[in-house]
Amino acid sequence: MADINLRHLAKVYPGGVRALDDLELAVQDGEFFALLGPSGCGKSTLLRTIAGLENATGGTIEIGGTDVTAMEPGKRDIAMVFQDYALFPHMTVTENIGYPLKIKKMGKAERATKSTETAEALGLSHLGERRPAQLSGGQQQRVALARAMACHPQVFLFDEPLSNLDARMRLEARTFLKKLQRELGVTTVFVTHDQAEALAMADRIAVMEGGRLRQVGTPAEVFRRPTSTFVASFIGSTPMNLLPGTVRADAVRVLGAELPLPDGVSGAVHAGESVVYGIRPEYIRWSATEPTEDGALTGTVAVVENLGSAHLVSLDVDGTTVQAVVDEDDEPAVGDPGRLLPRADRALLYRDGDLVEPADRSTAGTVKAEVTA
Repeated sequence: MADINLRHLAKVYPGGVRALDDLELAVQDGEFFALLGPSGCGKSTLLRTIAGLENATGGTIEIGGTDVTAMEPGKRDIAMVFQDYALFPHMTVTENIGYPLKIKKMGKAERATKSTETAEALGLSHLGERRPAQLSGGQQQRVALARAMACHPQVFLFDEPLSNLDARMRLEARTFLKKLQRELGVTTVFVTHDQAEALAMADRIAVMEGGRLRQVGTPAEVFRRPTSTFVASFIGSTPMNLLPGTVRADAVRVLGAELPLPDGVSGAVHAGESVVYGIRPEYIRWSATEPTEDGALTGTVAVVENLGSAHLVSLDVDGTTVQAVVDEDDEPAVGDPGRLLPRADRALLYRDGDLVEPADRSTAGTVKAEVTA
């Protein structure tokens, strides 16, 4: 088993800078786990601390049931791929792949065999005598992966390994990397600031902010039900619309419109309560018809952005921008009137920055009317 368990993990730098703050996290054996968050949130520090390149200030790190908190990096049975690949420029591809095996004092013949086998598995056989400067970015990345694979580690640690590739190559590389991880079954922790990358590749995601874990879940869970406005605004290539509103008897008053309460929350909110109404652009239906009824946000098209097979439409609603993803066949023009109808089964409410969870079944279906609507 090569699960990873972090208990009360802390990292404090001189001057009192707290990079990791009492983290509790369990990564399952064979899982592809992504650490996601903005710059400075602590995700790379966490990866380096798991690897032993940073010393934990407090707490414990277990890999495969063994406490490795005080163990040297070379004895943790992990392999790390860095953002810049960290290849030795004076070595050939074959020598780079075999270097970790040399450090482990493996015999020259066995080392050559394993290096050749690994190079073949990653399609690098024809590049064996080249040096890093003679390789493309994608080829360098594969050499770095081959070097990590050659050791047959318990755990792979990836620190933004795709960030130096162009857009097309990144798409190809993430597909290749996910397929490779599935075939090898090696527990993998992958650091990225790219939401699309994390959503596409990971079995589970941890969103970090200020050295803390803000949410841990599957890509679908984190995308559909972010547990805070921070996660909601960070996750997704098109950020969630977060709109101030007021709870009514059976609706939410948002930008002059009466929108249906999100499913399941009627017993968890009070009429008159101030909330934030969250709805992703993907879960809003667009209509160019001049609206005449409640249940829709009405306004004027301010911006239309081409997404390829769809358009991102920004509607000006009383001075507030609300975005919706619109089918390519329904492209509006700037200045057109329109209405947006959010899906109640995909809408969310936030109170003081945190998600309002569905009410208990015994109270669901009624709004607490402590304040007259």
